Amino acid sequence: MKKIFAANWKLHKNPQETRQFFTEWKKQWNTSSQDEVVFFPPATNLEATAQALDGTSLRWGSQNCYSEVKGAFTGEISAQTVKDLGGQYVLIGHSERRSLFLEKDNLIAKKVALAQKLDLIPLLCIGETLGERESGRTLYILRSQLEEGLSQADSMKRLVIAYEPVWAIGTGKVANNDQVKEAHKEVNSLLQSLGFPGATPILYGGSVKAENAKELVSIPHVNGFLVGGASLEVPSFLQICRSNS
Repeated sequence: MKKIFAANWKLHKNPQETRQFFTEWKKQWNTSSQDEVVFFPPATNLEATAQALDGTSLRWGSQNCYSEVKGAFTGEISAQTVKDLGGQYVLIGHSERRSLFLEKDNLIAKKVALAQKLDLIPLLCIGETLGERESGRTLYILRSQLEEGLSQADSMKRLVIAYEPVWAIGTGKVANNDQVKEAHKEVNSLLQSLGFPGATPILYGGSVKAENAKELVSIPHVNGFLVGGASLEVPSFLQICRSNS
């Protein structure tokens, strides 16, 4: 089954480093692979990414966008500009956007709707904190984030979900197989109850590395990964992207 492997570079790499990465990547990536590879570089590297990936099957998007196409919104990213540059995706609702920049589900819902309106693919991130998991509220949190974050979404347009337990992002901790299996099964069920196709891809994110990718990708309803630190170097991300073979 086709998988999606997404790289979230966060605030790493400059345009020159971005071009160097893709020069090396294109030498080694098997272009006949049926899996989808998506890169989310920093906003300052979007044009360099667009140029480097032009004419390839590799996809890219922005790590964020605003809920309006244009206007007096200093420092924000226009989803229309992402589209005009040739991007296909927008990462929305990442835990760092929620915790550091205090984004709420009502704003996230507007971003999802705008991305779909522009025929971009929203990659909506959901996930619980350690305190929420330890208090037994994981499924409640996932349900709430999906219901509110998709309240304005079009179920007929493409959508990707990333389940990222916040306590496992960048910590070296990984949810065990049973935890991942339970969460992805629940997210799949919730999506269907909200009227979204059962085939909606659900990615796992949370300290995914080359060493654990093959085991994780075999879990039911894990349709790929959203990868942070391990996507910054060509060898480690290549190994992750080959975990489905």
